[in-house]
Amino acid sequence: MSSPRCYALVPCAGVGQRAGTGGPKQYAPLAGRPVVAHTFDALNAVKRIKRTLVVLAPDDTLFEQHVEGFTGWVARSGGSTRAETVNAGLRALRQHGAIDSDWVLVHDAARCMVRPELIDRLIDACVVDEVGGLLALPLADTLKQADGAQRVAQTLDRSGKWLAQTPQMFRLGTLQVALAAAGDEVTDEASAIEFLGHSPLLVQGAVENFKLTYPADFALARRLLESRG
Repeated sequence: MSSPRCYALVPCAGVGQRAGTGGPKQYAPLAGRPVVAHTFDALNAVKRIKRTLVVLAPDDTLFEQHVEGFTGWVARSGGSTRAETVNAGLRALRQHGAIDSDWVLVHDAARCMVRPELIDRLIDACVVDEVGGLLALPLADTLKQADGAQRVAQTLDRSGKWLAQTPQMFRLGTLQVALAAAGDEVTDEASAIEFLGHSPLLVQGAVENFKLTYPADFALARRLLESRG
């Protein structure tokens, strides 16, 4: 039997309304290129990733206009939630020959500042783990619980709390079962795995691996890209 392979899966079916980009944020220009092109650059630089699959909305007519020279697989089967889109991507990977034991690294299209060495760090940690895991950051700031009037209701204990990032890396078969069991409301793959009673591995990420969500995030990402040269 062949060794398990690693595939990247990029959900790219959202519209990113909070970003204020006037269209899908994954295609918004960032340092002269669309956001998602920077994401693909990082994934393509990781030699152990056999192929990248991008999952688009069924009516997406912009991808080929904005992303030139993409050599991965494209599936226009995304849904209205992240879980639906990832599930569609897992089915598409099976159509391309992926099997239960293969690893899938699900990565946000708008988390374009990830570095290849972070992805390699995740793979190193997870390929020897029974469950798999995710990049994440230990919470460093004081954590406040707000009331309905946006005033502090209480200060929460931050010890042992982490901020989830992506990629999140799990076996294809396990992830399919987990998403089917957890339903469409889960906001990341690790939550679905937890629903099955498993404990995903937390692998140290980086502050720069943030998700572009608000207009200010684009300005910060632009400055970071400029600093990288």
